[in-house]
Amino acid sequence: TLLCQAQVKRKKMTNYGNCDPAAVLFGMLGAAASLALSNVGAAYGTAKAGVSVAHLGIQNPNRVMRGIVPVVMAGILGIYGLIVAVIISNNIKTSGEYMLFTGFMHLGAGLAAGFASLAAGYAIGIIGDICCYAYAKTDKIFVPMILMLIFAEALGLYGLIIALLMNNRAIGVQTSC
Repeated sequence: TLLCQAQVKRKKMTNYGNCDPAAVLFGMLGAAASLALSNVGAAYGTAKAGVSVAHLGIQNPNRVMRGIVPVVMAGILGIYGLIVAVIISNNIKTSGEYMLFTGFMHLGAGLAAGFASLAAGYAIGIIGDICCYAYAKTDKIFVPMILMLIFAEALGLYGLIIALLMNNRAIGVQTSC
């Protein structure tokens, strides 16, 4: 009974009502994971492809502007994470109507977008690296490189779509604890 009294007292001291205050933690972790993992993927893709673009500039300077496409496409992945993080953050309520289920959904949404963009950044980096080396020697690889980059970028876009769907499901739940 002493434990129950302490829990009741703790709930009265905060403005969360019957909701668990850890729900906000999980929601914020989702926003942070989305932003951090997406930017790690974007950074890896940019770094890996950027090295080969520098090599392309040494071997064939006329092709650098077309060869920089993988670097640009890797940078877009960070924007996906930012979009999801902003949407999740805007839906987090610090009053007594943010349920643990909603926090878990926001965590899942952030992880989905983050890991999808991380995988996409890894794929874009490898594709950009190899294809820019090949593009330095022949321009016949440019169109296949763009197609492979589009399919790799789609992985991050799939994560963004799933995160948006999960967020919509989370905010559509009854908000009384």
